[in-house]
Amino acid sequence: MIPNPGSILPGLMQPAPLQIIDILRFAATAHGSVEVVSRLVEEPIARSTYADELKRVERAASALVRLGAKAGDRIASLAWNTHRHFELFYAVTGLGAVLNTVNPRLFDEQIVFILNHAEPEILLFDKTFLPLVERLAPQMKTVKTFVMLTDGTVHVPGEVGALCYETLLAAETDGFAWPVTDENAGAFLCYTSGTTGDPKGVLYSHRAVVLHAMASGLNSAFGFTAFDVVMPCSSLFHATAWGLPFAAPINGCKLVLPCEKMDGASLQELIVSEGVTFSGGVPTIWTMYLEHLERTGQTPGGLKRLVIGGSAVPRAMAERFKTQHGVQVLQIWGMTETTPLGVIATPTPALAALGEEAIDEAIWTRQGRLQFGIELRVVDEAGNDVPRDGESSGALLVRGPWTIRRYFRAPADAVNDEGWFDTGDIATLDQFGFMRITDRKKDVIKSGGEWISSIDLENIAVAYPGVKIAAVVGIAHPKWEERPLLVLELYPEAKVAAADVLSHMAAHIAKWQLPDEIVFDTVPLTATGKIDKKTLRIRYADRYG
Repeated sequence: MIPNPGSILPGLMQPAPLQIIDILRFAATAHGSVEVVSRLVEEPIARSTYADELKRVERAASALVRLGAKAGDRIASLAWNTHRHFELFYAVTGLGAVLNTVNPRLFDEQIVFILNHAEPEILLFDKTFLPLVERLAPQMKTVKTFVMLTDGTVHVPGEVGALCYETLLAAETDGFAWPVTDENAGAFLCYTSGTTGDPKGVLYSHRAVVLHAMASGLNSAFGFTAFDVVMPCSSLFHATAWGLPFAAPINGCKLVLPCEKMDGASLQELIVSEGVTFSGGVPTIWTMYLEHLERTGQTPGGLKRLVIGGSAVPRAMAERFKTQHGVQVLQIWGMTETTPLGVIATPTPALAALGEEAIDEAIWTRQGRLQFGIELRVVDEAGNDVPRDGESSGALLVRGPWTIRRYFRAPADAVNDEGWFDTGDIATLDQFGFMRITDRKKDVIKSGGEWISSIDLENIAVAYPGVKIAAVVGIAHPKWEERPLLVLELYPEAKVAAADVLSHMAAHIAKWQLPDEIVFDTVPLTATGKIDKKTLRIRYADRYG
């Protein structure tokens, strides 16, 4: 607390607000010839530059204003990773409105809830989603105008009378008088996936997004330079694709957008043909990509770094990328509520002094290290900080300039009196500043009074040859309260015996932590590509009687 606020001497620097549109304006000036390459739905690959994109964004903003958009409005999107969706990131926020990026993989009821909760009047969508939009339109209470993100050659108005995006842009002229927007004004409205109730809206400000973009490009984080070619395989509709649509242009990186084509062959084509050096996404995407490389004998071209988040990175996968393909895999942890960067597993001199084995151990077993802009605390049940020894675990709390304060339209703040937000994760911190998630509060297994980490069991199991995905859930047990059940999804044609997997796991953990049973099944995934443990718990609820 400042003892005498009246004695503060005001700074004499220009009070220019942090505005998202200024990121693209800078890129168009400083890196105007750098390419933006985009796959599209039913159209050829599109190629433009940052200078081109600024002109298109100006036209898009003019078109939206002509459709009635104004500052403070929510404008919704149902779209893939394309240059048109990228343009909305700047056009909508630049005119002072809020872009509500909706996850199309959610259930119909959740999509309708989000749109009615956010109350947009304009919805822009890819042609893929025309059947979805037509089906849900009667339930959308506020949407009046529909725009399909296509050109005239493939445009279909459908039952909703959708306008054509490229036709709208062609009717406008270059140039737009960008308003000066308060840096604390809302810019993006991103909803949590709603696995424990209705989705909750997180309203990012211009200030949060710009600061996050500046910090995420630092060498301690993504480490971008103007020589990088960045391909976001995290969805633009999911926490703004980890902020990559902003960090890439700030650093002059070529941007490659894969649309919805996230299979191994499609990613390989872009990675090699476009010279991709950096990408990021959930583990399932890179498991499929690694499988494609190993099946075809191909190499990942100039790919140098993969940042993987959403769930714990299987160490075996990270090791194969490094030893077989020379690709560095870095874990990342964050959440929609942190815009989303929290920590990232990049090495430090203190670790390097301990040798390469220590670096690998820290990077592949921990989610990451402290980054400027995010404070972390791990506390016990009494709210006291636990020792930073890498072993003592507790509830993970975060705060900082790009961390949520309150959910959209919630009656109260989501933080405590000191501004700390409870992430719902159980974690440890060590003396090097590295954080390790040991479990989600709802996923940790309590067996006979002892805690078992489902994440630790999954990481050990997925290292066994032939295992594609490993999921561990706690199932009610008449004697031990809960016992772990291991569900394994195998690669095609793989032959794996449960006894052999248990023998492999027994070499790494205590006997009482071993799962009581292994089930071979398809592992369900959530709308954001994470393991859907809620479904597994329901599916096997009566397994132990």
